[in-house]
Amino acid sequence: MPQRIGKYTTRLDSSPSVLGFAAIASKKEGEGPLAPYFDVICDDTAFGEQTWEKAESRMQKDAVNKALEKAGLSCAGIDYIFAGDLLNQCISSTYGLRDLGIPFFGLFGACSTMAESLCLSAMLVEGGLANTAAAVTSSHFCSAERQFRFPLEYGGQRTPTSQWTVTGAGAAIIGRKSVPPYLRALCIGTIEDMGVKDMNNMGAAMAPAAAATISRFFEDTCTGPDNYDLILTGDLGQVGSALLCELLCGKGYTLGEKHNDCGLMIYDRKKQDVHAGGSGCGCSASVLCSYVLPSIREGKLQDVLFIATGALMSPTSVQQGESIPGIAHLVHLSALPNPQQKGARH
Repeated sequence: MPQRIGKYTTRLDSSPSVLGFAAIASKKEGEGPLAPYFDVICDDTAFGEQTWEKAESRMQKDAVNKALEKAGLSCAGIDYIFAGDLLNQCISSTYGLRDLGIPFFGLFGACSTMAESLCLSAMLVEGGLANTAAAVTSSHFCSAERQFRFPLEYGGQRTPTSQWTVTGAGAAIIGRKSVPPYLRALCIGTIEDMGVKDMNNMGAAMAPAAAATISRFFEDTCTGPDNYDLILTGDLGQVGSALLCELLCGKGYTLGEKHNDCGLMIYDRKKQDVHAGGSGCGCSASVLCSYVLPSIREGKLQDVLFIATGALMSPTSVQQGESIPGIAHLVHLSALPNPQQKGARH
């Protein structure tokens, strides 16, 4: 059963496993440094569909089916699916997954959705309410631009702090089988709002939430950066990552080379014009499912903190002059299960 550690952290004593995972990417992402790790790279940003929104739905469906295939499972073998995206009413998830016949929870955590869906999947499996659960999310550059900066063709100037919405999707299947990666602990974030109103500077809006969640996890678990191989945020980009390190330094934690950010990993910022880096639900999801989870399974990484960050705003809230609240959820992923698990390897 899950055990509460401190005020914010939950230890998963049975250490649910990531049974299968898959990442889908498009042309621009396929030109970046993570190209060899994606399961599918489609040069057609429409993915053979008639609209960008339908393309994003297609990505989600393909990601889930590929993850199921790699896990040796079918849709009938999944008890629940948690999914979300950036679009109004989470239409990419709803329309993409409607034919799978899996009990469905639609989520909105903005770019934190991959960590949120992993947390909820792990809680159900750990608590014995499910044998398997799926976590999936996506984003598409053009569908996001249509919603937040329509019309796309008007040619607005992108500021240096702006980030490029990733066209990609990631899916992970969580279950009880003893195979790495293991989910060992969760730290659910609180809404943090420092008054940032610039929707072209999402990194600054989300960095305080990431700093709060990471520092709380360290305090609850009596650990620090040196206990982990990688502390991976997603997606703060260049500006938000620098702010995160500064904020945590003020709390007594120096991340140094242990930290990286999905928004900085997915593109080559010297060769690709993405300004401060990548963003979108599909950014952290595709980096996690293409590069990080396989690296843990292969033993290249032992302990990883995955902290997906989200900006909880909408076009309406921005038009009304509201600030941009941030959220960050943390998942401790490991090549080994918790020592508390019966028969665990030490």
